[in-house]
Order: sequence, then structure tokens, then C-alpha cells
Amino acid sequence: MKRTIDVVEQCKSCEGTGLYIGMGERDGAAVVCNQCKGTGRFEYKHEYEEFTERRTRVGVSRVYETNPGIGIGTGNGHTLEEFGGMPVKDWEEGQPFRPGMENRKYTCPAWWYQKANYKLKPEWDKCGCGGMYTFSRCRHFGDKAACWQQWDKEHPEGM
Repeated sequence: MKRTIDVVEQCKSCEGTGLYIGMGERDGAAVVCNQCKGTGRFEYKHEYEEFTERRTRVGVSRVYETNPGIGIGTGNGHTLEEFGGMPVKDWEEGQPFRPGMENRKYTCPAWWYQKANYKLKPEWDKCGCGGMYTFSRCRHFGDKAACWQQWDKEHPEGM
């Protein structure tokens, strides 16, 4: 069912004054607020479809917790399974993501968990990434399987 909410609120940009003072205005200067055009009033209409239940996404067979910026797909000998994840049916049934479902073939633990769950991102001295380096330029990236083994050892309970 389609719903509409009409909102009339005090303009957040100028706090309802119609005058905006930014970093370029000082010593008593202000500009006409471009959000509300000087009225102090901000109006918008929000149209939405009322949520009743989660719908099925047609054409999806595998679900991943996140994607840190790698093309995921089949072709050129690739399978969806090699990128980690789980079957869409398991996800629809509420199965949690477990260790081993990360994209371990193409990412290291630091790269994966920077996006998936920053609290679990390792901060190992041996990591040669961050700053001006990318994860794939780390001197250990070629042996990322050893990094995943270390991550698994440090997180026996999983995620």
C-alpha cells in the first residue's frame, strides 16, 4: 500500500531564520538560505510503499555479507562459491554468516573486516597496508591464506 507523508518543518540549515551563516560569512554577514529560499520553512513530500514483509529478490542464488569492492560473478572459470557467501535460501532462513564465508580467495582479513565488521579488523604489525598502500600491495597478500589462519586462531569463536 502506497503512503505519503507531507512534512513542513523548521529549516535545519538556517534554524528557521531564513538566513544562513557558513564559514564564508562573518562579522554580522549572512546569506539567504538556499535550502528554504529565505522562508525558514522546509517542505517535502515522502512517498513510500508500506512494509509488510521482506520480499524475494528474483535471480539471486548466493548472498555475501558485504563486498569490499571486488567484482563478484561467474565466467572465466569463476563460480559464485569461490567468493564466499551462502546460498540465498540459507540467508532467507536467517542463517548467520560464519567464518569461512568471507571472500578469502581474493581478500585478506584486514581488507574484508574493514568493510564487514571494523571491530574485527586485525591491526597486525606485519600488515603492510593502509596509508598510501592498498591491501593487495601488502607484502603478505600473496600468502593471505596464512593471514586467514592467524585470524581464525585469534577468533576461535568466529564472528
